Amino acid sequence: MNTSQWIGLKVARWLPLQMQATAHSATTPLDTPSGPRHRVDGAVKLRSSRERLAATLRHKDEALSPRVLRQTLGDLQAIVDSRVSEVEGGRRARAVAQWYARATPRQRHDCWLLMSEHFAPDPARVRAARDHYTSVLGTTEEGLAEIRLRKALISPRSRLLQRFAVFPEGMRFLVDLREALLPALKTDPRLWALEADLEQLFGTWFDVAFLELRRISWDSPASLVEKLIRYEAVHDIKSWEDVKNRLDSDRRCYGFFHPRLPDEPLIFVEVAFTRELASSIAPLLDESAAPVDLQKASTAIFYSISNTQPGLKGVSFGDSLIKRVVETLRSDFPNLKTFATLSPIPGFRAWLHQHVRRMLDLTPAKTRARLEQSLGHEKLTDQQLLSALQNLDAWPEKAPLRSWLLGCAAHYLGRENPDGRPADAVARFHLGNGARIEKIHWAADLSPKGMRQSFGLMVNYLYDLRNLDRHRRDLARGRIPVSEAVTRLFF
Repeated sequence: MNTSQWIGLKVARWLPLQMQATAHSATTPLDTPSGPRHRVDGAVKLRSSRERLAATLRHKDEALSPRVLRQTLGDLQAIVDSRVSEVEGGRRARAVAQWYARATPRQRHDCWLLMSEHFAPDPARVRAARDHYTSVLGTTEEGLAEIRLRKALISPRSRLLQRFAVFPEGMRFLVDLREALLPALKTDPRLWALEADLEQLFGTWFDVAFLELRRISWDSPASLVEKLIRYEAVHDIKSWEDVKNRLDSDRRCYGFFHPRLPDEPLIFVEVAFTRELASSIAPLLDESAAPVDLQKASTAIFYSISNTQPGLKGVSFGDSLIKRVVETLRSDFPNLKTFATLSPIPGFRAWLHQHVRRMLDLTPAKTRARLEQSLGHEKLTDQQLLSALQNLDAWPEKAPLRSWLLGCAAHYLGRENPDGRPADAVARFHLGNGARIEKIHWAADLSPKGMRQSFGLMVNYLYDLRNLDRHRRDLARGRIPVSEAVTRLFF
């Protein structure tokens, strides 16, 4: 294994599993956004940006000619020129951003390649600092050697990105750039270095210490309410009456805002108040329902949490949002005792289609016999079972098929943890924040989306404030925290 292969293997581990598979695939297309691939001795090879910079003519379908590529690299290098001030560097970055706004997607890809491949740390400086650090370990010089090594590892790329953040629209520019960049990582590992620096910088710039929690209400600016409608990712907002209901005086909606994106909620949560755990989404979205008496409500239900910026994927501030909202609600409404979600199970139906045979094999013999008898099949096949699940409305409350499906959902949420993490994305979020799987509800979301995702099932995640840390420890040890009610559903 050569050096580039080793780096590629290491970096691929940072990516989602589907990205890893694509990054290692041997059947990638011959044409990419950055230009054509060329076969050398039977292998597919891209012409690197260094080769293109040294060339006179561009190959067919390459976005930027060598001359324009050299000019663009010079413009990028001028941004990080140590002889200019931060303000001047920001002005130059803004000019590049204006060119980028007019560029085609493939020209932007070329710009990403220049940023990724030509602003790496100086290898000689890194090697010298590393050797020095190794040689003085255990001596009084160790601390200074560590500082020297840290400085050597800081890439000019970080400085370049920081100067793009100087001008007023710069943060918006970088977030949008990363949103467009992320899909390209699947087919072009040359961009991984740029993505790593962006993710690291965003993790610092969007730390919760710099975020402001704001309530979003019907009295908020219309432009902000319109963004709420656009960004809602869990339960689509169908009308102005719908959004007014969600922002009414007996509801709460909170969002995190960053000072450099003052009119953009980064993430928001919608809250309803009840006297018990909510078992269906329909009453919470009912525009004609009577207002709730907030002085008598004992339970806060988080029924929708939406991230609004795809370019901030991987930057975790959702757990802090919930904690801040809980603190605010407890201060405003001391009578609230229970904090829970009513959450979708977005991956359940697709998972069950893949694992229906395994779940049938796990089903106890007596339970399976009752299931086969109720469906009229002596030996139930996978396809027969999946077909029966298409008509769930026809099955009564005590139908074996209903009990079996709830058991499968309990297994999926409470026992299915590949790679030591819960299989469902929403479960990973709430369980990682210290919540517990409390109840699974039948026919809780009968919308087309709810049926498509989870046969209409929804789940409560309970935020027991006294046990959040214990639940996190259990999850770290591979034990998913579940209530007794969910345990009883297991096969």
